[in-house]
Amino acid sequence: MLLGEQEQLLSYNGEVLVFQLSKPKHVEGAADKTMNLCVRRMAFNRDTKVFVQKSSGAFSMHASHSKIEMICCNCTTDSRTGIILPCVLIKKKKRNNVKYILLLLHSSNQFEQSFHFKLDYELKEDIRLFAGPSVLWRHANKLFYISSNTCTVQSAPLQLSSVVWTGEIVGEGAVVLGIRTACLPESEDADEFSISDRAIWGSEFFGYAIQTQKMLTGTCFMPHAYSRVVSSVYVCKSERLKKQLRISLVAITHKNQLIWFQNGLPKAVCELPFEKPCSVKTAVTSSNDLLFIVSFASGNSCVVQRRDSLQVASRCQKVKCVLVDDFIGSGSEQLLLLFKDDSNTDVLNTFKITDLGGVDFASGINYKHDVPATEGLQENGLLTIQALETRLQAGFTSVQELQQHLELQKRVILESCRALIDLVEERTHILPKAKEEGLVSLWDDVENPPHSLSEETPLASKIPEHFTEKLWQRVVGDSLVVGVKLTESFHWSLNDVSLSLVMDQDFSSISPIIKCQSKIIKLNKAFSALAVSSCQIEPPPKKIKLDLHSKDDLKKEFPKRPSGVHLDGAKTVIAVTSLSPLLAFHRVCCAVLLHAKRRKHRNDGLQESKHITVLCGKILLRMEDISNGRFSVKMLRDNSYCTGAMEDILAVLATAVRFSFQIMSSDCTLTPVNSWLLGEMECTPFKECHDNIFCHKAGNVYGTVFNWSLKNPFEGVLTIFCRNLTVVFQCLHSLTRVLPPSCRVKLLRSGRKSVLTEQLALALEKEMLTSKSSFFSKESKAGNSLTWGNEAGKKMDNAPLASLLDTEEGVQQFRKKLQNEREESVLSMNQTMNGVLYQKIALKIAEAQLSSDMIVWRLSKS
Repeated sequence: MLLGEQEQLLSYNGEVLVFQLSKPKHVEGAADKTMNLCVRRMAFNRDTKVFVQKSSGAFSMHASHSKIEMICCNCTTDSRTGIILPCVLIKKKKRNNVKYILLLLHSSNQFEQSFHFKLDYELKEDIRLFAGPSVLWRHANKLFYISSNTCTVQSAPLQLSSVVWTGEIVGEGAVVLGIRTACLPESEDADEFSISDRAIWGSEFFGYAIQTQKMLTGTCFMPHAYSRVVSSVYVCKSERLKKQLRISLVAITHKNQLIWFQNGLPKAVCELPFEKPCSVKTAVTSSNDLLFIVSFASGNSCVVQRRDSLQVASRCQKVKCVLVDDFIGSGSEQLLLLFKDDSNTDVLNTFKITDLGGVDFASGINYKHDVPATEGLQENGLLTIQALETRLQAGFTSVQELQQHLELQKRVILESCRALIDLVEERTHILPKAKEEGLVSLWDDVENPPHSLSEETPLASKIPEHFTEKLWQRVVGDSLVVGVKLTESFHWSLNDVSLSLVMDQDFSSISPIIKCQSKIIKLNKAFSALAVSSCQIEPPPKKIKLDLHSKDDLKKEFPKRPSGVHLDGAKTVIAVTSLSPLLAFHRVCCAVLLHAKRRKHRNDGLQESKHITVLCGKILLRMEDISNGRFSVKMLRDNSYCTGAMEDILAVLATAVRFSFQIMSSDCTLTPVNSWLLGEMECTPFKECHDNIFCHKAGNVYGTVFNWSLKNPFEGVLTIFCRNLTVVFQCLHSLTRVLPPSCRVKLLRSGRKSVLTEQLALALEKEMLTSKSSFFSKESKAGNSLTWGNEAGKKMDNAPLASLLDTEEGVQQFRKKLQNEREESVLSMNQTMNGVLYQKIALKIAEAQLSSDMIVWRLSKS
């Protein structure tokens, strides 16, 4: 930043904060004793294309015989609330005493003094502000830091020559990246190294975690050979995979290069257009392009774009500073370039806002005299580009599907040729299995007749592949849980699915039907399936089962799935019944029946539901199996995961009572909830389903399942699956002790608003489609008693409109046709239909309206 010491700029939430140190003008005689730190909040006005002041604030400091300066400013996280706030570091020098003050700026433009400290020297090298807020600096090749939590200057036990980056890394907290003298192995003799080896190993790159005071291996960031030339670093992404730290970063060097490192290895390099680069930052544009903004000591800057390689996309000269934020409120980041202008003292007078795409605003352009037709040209161009990108992605997916179907056709033709050869040579041809060919059954609507219930079959008897994939049972407490996993093709064609258990023995004194409760539990698993539209009613005749590799490719192209589509848990139907009455018979064999409505389609679009009952298999329940724990739920800890099978997870959720609570905070983020779940409640996420976590804490709360979903940093929904109300009260009592006093906890009685809103949209869509298909079907037209006079006797001429309007006769003819169309439109409003048909249509519409009304009622109660 090339601004003066008495003026600093900072971008915050789309605004530009202008900090200035000045003397008060209205106080006489006190000019030498008081200094004001003023702040102006400037926002970009898209109508006038200039920055306007929204608000301002000031902070007065006593400056008698002291020299006050602004050192630096940055946006950091306040550890008390978790909110990111602007902060400014102020220096007050009085003789040999140097005092530093760190100020926080709140949304009300009020300054708060976070902490202060005194030193016997001045801060000059590698001064950084980071989360806490905390201050870090380098002095005499040593690292010092102070935070608002301790308010004490601390030093790190290491020697370093420079600090190149300070920030947060996953699992390590605040980390400092720097360069120090290389520590050669003790077994090696330094004199035996060649000149080139000494040049390479003379220094090394390292990382230091401040909270844990732990050294990080520098090779996970970049090879040591680059430590001699790197001047600044920006860490773009950090993650942990199988306990290994993976880092993606970009670095600028003294040799005027920009280098991209991935997991410690260089991946791309770009030559910079100017000399002496000093800093680098990133921006993500509306087209998801990653831009690197490099600033130079000479006041120049350039933008490097990363796609297949690193390329210089733009360069500017005479730049005061470059800020990155969403200045126009489009939802993505733009660059704000402020240029040097000696003729004007206002720093925001000469600027340019751009994302190297559809956004390009610059000062000095008279937008008032532009042609009105071009006022929204820039916005329309941006929307057009986004729409074209979406169409391109959809076209790419269609090409992939066509390629897969071409491969399928080749396999079918090849198999047909083999069958023909076997027929000619009088050999028996064996068809391959459907799974080996990657296909599912073509006849999804074939139903096997139910077998006799008295017929004795072993446990988990063989079921046709196109109906069910798996039949399982679990014992949870005093409940028996039976689950049936349906195939995807069979699942999408069913409505109102339920299970019933029928005892296979002949008990004359009791009813063979067991009372049970059916549930369908929907889970979001860590591994995604192929996204299918929620409006799809009938599967295509043939579908390709994608392997894991092709699924990953689709996830990269379309990372967002429709929210109405659920994964593996949505295809499992569960029945829960009391276990103790069944154990009275010591040994019970039960048939599992699936009841549902089967959807069918007619040519006119109307749907007919047919009730079906399918035998899914039989289960055998014996006292020996219960005692041996054969069907018990097994939830064990494996490192940081809970290794419960999907059937165990579904069984626990099916037998639990569900409570959802909305947690809201006005002034603090909800980060304590995660700490409470993972710490005090000793929860670990399921390995098969990361959204739900299992409580391992001893006592009544053991076995409770939590689901924590954040809508934003200040609002979230906590769902508790527990055995009884006592556990709920215990969990809430423990949670309220760690939440800030300003948090509000509200019980959601009818479900989450986002889910209910989506269900309402689907219900209204179904209601509209029902009305449209009912009144415009062929059957309603056939029952219409009104005869249309113009349909049979008259036909509209297909002559072009221009040719009709050339002559007076054509105008009269066009006027007559227009009048006929108006009469037909009036007659169409008076059509009639058969009474029986009208009753059927009214019943269908009433059912659709009842469904949407119920969702509206639940939404009003939530």
